[in-house]
Amino acid sequence: MKSVPVWRTLYAIRGLTTSNRNAGKTRTLNADGRRIQRLSENCSGVARESRITQSLISQGVLVGSGNLDDFRAGDRTSNGQCPVDHMEFSSFFRGPWSNSIRARGFSTNIANSAVERSRTQDPYLATEIALDAVVKIFAVSSSPNYFLPWQNKAQREVTGSGFVISGRRILTNAHVVADQTHMMVRKHGSPIKYHAHIEAVGHECDLALVRVHDDEFWEGMLELELGDIPFLQESVAVVGYPQGGDNISVTGGVVSRVEPTRYVHGAAHLMAIQIDAAINPGNSGGPALMEDKVVGVAFQNLANAENIGYIIPVPVIKHFLADVEETGDYIGFCSLGITCQSTENVQLREHLKMPAGLTGVLVNKIHPLTDTSRCLKRDDVILAFDGTPIANDGTVHFRNRERISFDHLVSMKKAGEAAKVTVLRAGEQLHFDIKLGPLRPLVPIHQFDVLPSYYIFAGLVFTPLTQPYLQEYGEDWYNTSPRRLCERALSAYPTEPGQQLVILSQILMDEINTGYERFHDFQVNKVNGIEVHNLRHLRKLVEECTETSIRFDLDVNRVLVLDFRAAREASLRILQRHRIPSHTSKDLLEEEDSKDSAFLSWEGPWHKEENKDSEGIPIEELEVPEPVKASF
Repeated sequence: MKSVPVWRTLYAIRGLTTSNRNAGKTRTLNADGRRIQRLSENCSGVARESRITQSLISQGVLVGSGNLDDFRAGDRTSNGQCPVDHMEFSSFFRGPWSNSIRARGFSTNIANSAVERSRTQDPYLATEIALDAVVKIFAVSSSPNYFLPWQNKAQREVTGSGFVISGRRILTNAHVVADQTHMMVRKHGSPIKYHAHIEAVGHECDLALVRVHDDEFWEGMLELELGDIPFLQESVAVVGYPQGGDNISVTGGVVSRVEPTRYVHGAAHLMAIQIDAAINPGNSGGPALMEDKVVGVAFQNLANAENIGYIIPVPVIKHFLADVEETGDYIGFCSLGITCQSTENVQLREHLKMPAGLTGVLVNKIHPLTDTSRCLKRDDVILAFDGTPIANDGTVHFRNRERISFDHLVSMKKAGEAAKVTVLRAGEQLHFDIKLGPLRPLVPIHQFDVLPSYYIFAGLVFTPLTQPYLQEYGEDWYNTSPRRLCERALSAYPTEPGQQLVILSQILMDEINTGYERFHDFQVNKVNGIEVHNLRHLRKLVEECTETSIRFDLDVNRVLVLDFRAAREASLRILQRHRIPSHTSKDLLEEEDSKDSAFLSWEGPWHKEENKDSEGIPIEELEVPEPVKASF
């Protein structure tokens, strides 16, 4: 497999002037020419020696190189640098009136008058690299049915893109391989599909690592290297296999914005790069290239907008890869576990005793299960994170004149790593070392690649509340799902480890539960007066019940009472009637359950003849052992 970097010289001759056709004679600088002129005029003497004047630029051409050195005007063998806002500027005179401009923050490919606004990426270089590095992924997925958690939905076929990185690994999007049951990959120019499997997946950051064990697949494949975050208006080439064809596709665009953005798949708020290249279904997982380096992974676009796509930047990719390489699995992105508000109002800052020149954000709420709760209090003002001052709007300096939310600094920390946080409390500055880690919400935001938990008793179907459950109500689930459950899903914090919101999702009708048919989508608060901690706890409370009746206290003061023995006997026929294989999900079964009889499983001996056991005795007359056990 090729591992050496691909160096290619880019010759993109671009005029820096715009002709004034009405005058017929006058030639003026276009936007790129003016930008470079300002850069040269503001530089030190080294740059002034290059004599990049308006007349020179108006007659010059640009020759970009993929591996340029810095040259001083009049001396092709010496180097010169010009710092401008921490940027480097260099110029190289190839001919009497020819220039090569390379500036940190400015593209080496400056557009001609026909495409003034963009800096074009060399499509030939991107295509040549892509042919040996980008693959097409074919996956078959089957998602769980959260309304009927003992079964899956119909399988569907998904295609996406991926690219080879070091270690014989393929990097792609998590949503391409989510809930997959079978996966194959195909490289460019080959008709053969190779079996693949997932090594690690991070749904939060929408990234996944895929491996192919067949050595034949890796013959001639090229490993791509990770670059850096591109600057605004720099050009990128997005490579992949979008819909509309089967062959590889290369589209170009420029960087429009760099800021934290909501990742649709995992609902996380992480840094993303907005570009004006089209990212369509099938592009997901493909690389965004600048010359021979990867600067991002295509993953989503903006709905109801044209040519607004997003790529996952290199810092997020490296964080994901570091998790996998150091721990063998994806851990997650850190959070302080707080909600904040800006302090842009003068009167608010005076109330908080913030002196002039001091900036920060106000803490409104703190997650009780984080290390932050040990140090911070409500109404504290966070002034700095790891020594970086936080503005009143919650942003920090990013690069040049760009700013970014301070959440980005938090998310880039490794799990278990400490951060130095400076706060203002009652007019006094305090310093804390806070240990960071991923935040686990009370109501899970997503649940890919796992089956939902459930427990059935007397036709009552209990399950933990999750956002995927609410999303079964449709795309507009925020408005169509039960309001009380939706509000808790979006705002409730756990108060102790392992806590879940257990709901009665539905009732499988039988004479034992007649009259309770409208008792669905209610939170279960207590069982026989004992508060429910999670679904496993509820199951234990039910199966260890010693009372003649069992009482469930539900949301909004609803009460459900059943005769325990009659309800337990009814559970069997209800499961058989609905062809449900087990009364509980596999994750709730303990190891010792596997050796007990499956009296609540229609795979038991009684399933051979409806309503009778293997000896012909009616199910209703069978003696049910205590406590209730089942196998999956």
